[in-house]
Parts: sequence; structure tokens; C-alpha cells
Amino acid sequence: MITRREFIRNGSALGTGLVLGAPAILSASAKNAPSDEIRVGFIGCGKQHEVLFNAMKNIPGLRYVAACDIMKDRVGGAASRMMSTFSLDTMPKRYLDAEKMLSEQKDMDAVIIASPDFWHAPHTVMALEAGFDVYCEKMMSNTIDGARSMVRAAESTGRLCQIGHQRRSNPRYIYTLEELIRKKKICGQIVNINGQWNRAVASSRDIGGDLINDPKKRRILPSDATLAKYGFGDLHRFFNWRLYRDLSGGPISDLGAHQIDIFNWFLGAQPKSVMASGGNNYFRDREHFDNVMCIFDYDTPEGGARAFYQVLTTTSAGGGYFEAFMGTEGTIEISERAAYTNIYRESSAPSWDELVARGYLKRGAAAGPAAAGSDAIAAYESAPPDKFELPGDLNKPPHQPHLENFFDAMRGKVALNCDARHAFESEAPIYWVNPAALERKTIVLGEEHLSV
Repeated sequence: MITRREFIRNGSALGTGLVLGAPAILSASAKNAPSDEIRVGFIGCGKQHEVLFNAMKNIPGLRYVAACDIMKDRVGGAASRMMSTFSLDTMPKRYLDAEKMLSEQKDMDAVIIASPDFWHAPHTVMALEAGFDVYCEKMMSNTIDGARSMVRAAESTGRLCQIGHQRRSNPRYIYTLEELIRKKKICGQIVNINGQWNRAVASSRDIGGDLINDPKKRRILPSDATLAKYGFGDLHRFFNWRLYRDLSGGPISDLGAHQIDIFNWFLGAQPKSVMASGGNNYFRDREHFDNVMCIFDYDTPEGGARAFYQVLTTTSAGGGYFEAFMGTEGTIEISERAAYTNIYRESSAPSWDELVARGYLKRGAAAGPAAAGSDAIAAYESAPPDKFELPGDLNKPPHQPHLENFFDAMRGKVALNCDARHAFESEAPIYWVNPAALERKTIVLGEEHLSV
């Protein structure tokens, strides 16, 4: 098995995505060799499907052949969007059952899975075993054992399985890691990491009430029998599955997984322990915490680091969502949003003038107030850091590069940036945050917590 550290260390290729020492099973799908056209089907046609479909609209060489969702209105809408967007000569086939789609749809090469988390593993395993390559949204599963089953299925079938940690293919993240942190070492020794995703109450309320409470719209919703068959139970759980422990991992999984994945990727390591605290301080009747804070402890060759992460669903205060890698010589704040991306040089660090002259960085706004002042406590003040920015245009729609990487891997041009095994190794620590918070204890992470 290729270890996480070896995976990170084996190199990358800017411009075509991040090639990370992928295993041999990540070769191109043989059935796609005669033609560059890839025939795509979707499982799950809700909001995340729309996000992915909009990111795929500008990717050439795709043909949309099928869509599946247990809500008839959704699958019809998805098929209609594909039909009208691309002026297809035939309507994509519509299904209400994924197993039926996978068994009947013979003219299909790849399956994009955007169903709820607790269906990710069953849908992915079924699709891989049916002979299709898979792009599955993160988290891999609502349970760590479900995620393990996805790795085993990908490796036993030899099919491609990309997990939707889309920052792994983001040009801004790749450039920052490869050029600035690894090659130029502008942070010096990374000693601390901070990350957050703060979301306002208005964006965190229960959804679907307008449909659930309107008798006239009941005909477009799944029946009680269908809800029971597919594990939802009732309409509130169907629309709000992220709020229930048996259907998802809650905010730390839904939002935090994006960023904790970056901690592990950039450090090239898994944490050795996690401590956490969470509470239902506003949404008191929910099963999952409405806010979670956790600390991961890492061993690194330079001497170790700690990473603090918070996810709040009760306030947007504090600057949205970003990750900050804090070092002895510089700090990099990075986000999918360019507005949240900033770089700071410590006053005692070597000059970055040459990096600016060679185009690696751009100068930002002038430094803030001097350390000295009538209100300064001189013995404790540090000189304000100089601010810098990333150069050029490193922006693309958030999901598009990751999907491009998946389809290019199918054509044999690149390796996957986030295959199932390496996604699992990065996701595994996240599964232990909620238990650490519930049990109010530090969990030391060993092989039984982190391995397939």
C-alpha cells in the first residue's frame, strides 16, 4: 500500500492537475480508449447535482445519457436541463431507482453521485461493481465502514473512483502548496493551522417546509413507502438529512471535511489525536451539534503542529471560510474565494523581494499600524507583517478542475487527484470528531481509526 506520506511526496504536475503517485489501478478505462466521448449518468438530482452539472457544462466531450433520483420532479428537471442546455436529440433516460439504472443503462461510462451521504457508499459500490467509473461527492459516507467499503470496491474492480474534495484540483491550492510552501518554503516551519466555516442562522434553517406543508404539492414528493424503502422515514428527514446522525456526520462532515482534508494534504500527514467540543446552543432540538470546535495534533518532520477548526451554523462572523497555515516566517490564508486569500511575511523573515520580482507573489496593501504606540504593551507586541497576494489568474469555478481531472483520468491523460484510498486516509480523522465531542475526551488515533 502507498502511504499517505509517500502519496504526497511523489510529485505533482501543474496545469494538468496534481499527479500524486497514484496506484496502478488508476489507469484509463479501457472501454473509453476508442473515443474521447464519455457518456455520463447522474445519481442524485438535488442542489449538489445542479452545482456539479453547472461546473460540467464547459467541459467538452461529455454526453449525458441518464439521471436518477427518488423524487420524480427532480429527475425530470435534471433531464430537461441536460436536454435544453445541449440541444440533445434524445432525452436522457430517467430513473427513480439507482440499481435499476445501473443494471439497464448499457451506454454509460461514468456515474456522478450526488445523493445524500448515507447513500454514497451503496451507490458507489454498486456503480463500481457494475463496471462504471465513479465521481462521488464528499464525505465518502456517513460512516467510516461505509468509506472503507468504497476503497475496497474501487481496488477490487480496478475502476476509477474520484472523491469530491474539489480543492485538490484547484489551481490556487496547487500553486500555493507546490510553489510557495514546498519549493520556496515561505512559511518557514508551519507550527499551527486554523480553519473555519461560519454560516449564518438564516442559511442553516430547516428546508422543504414549503413543499411538505402544501397539500397541492404532495403529489410531486416521494410516497411514504418510497421514503421508508430508501431509509429516509419521513419528508422532514428527506429534505433535512444532514441534521440526523444516522444519515450524515453533521456540520463537521458537511462543511468541515472540505477544510480538514486540506490540513492533511498540505502537511502530508494524518493527525495523531483529536479533541473536540460541540453544542446545540441555538438549534436545540437537532441531533447534530450546531457548532463544533476541534484540535488535531500532528507529528511532522519539523517538530509537530496543531490544527484548530471550527464550524458554526449560528453566525457568519469571522470572515466566512478559509484555512490559515501559520509559520515562523509567513502565514498563508487560503480559500476557494480569492477575496479570502492573503499571505503575510513575518517582519523577521528573509526578504520576499526576489519572489515578487520573479512573479511568484504580488505585493498587497501596506502593513498596518506600527507595533509602538500609546496603547501598545511593548514587551508583547510584534511588528505588523507585510501583506502579499497570489499572482495572475488562478481562479476557476470551484468544481470544474476536479471534474476535468476525473474525465482526463478516464481518457488516460492524468492520474486522479483524489482517489478513494487517499481520500479515505485524509477523511478518516474527521469521523472521530463527533465521538470526541460527545464523549468529551481526546481520542488518540491509531491504525484502527485511520486505516482501511
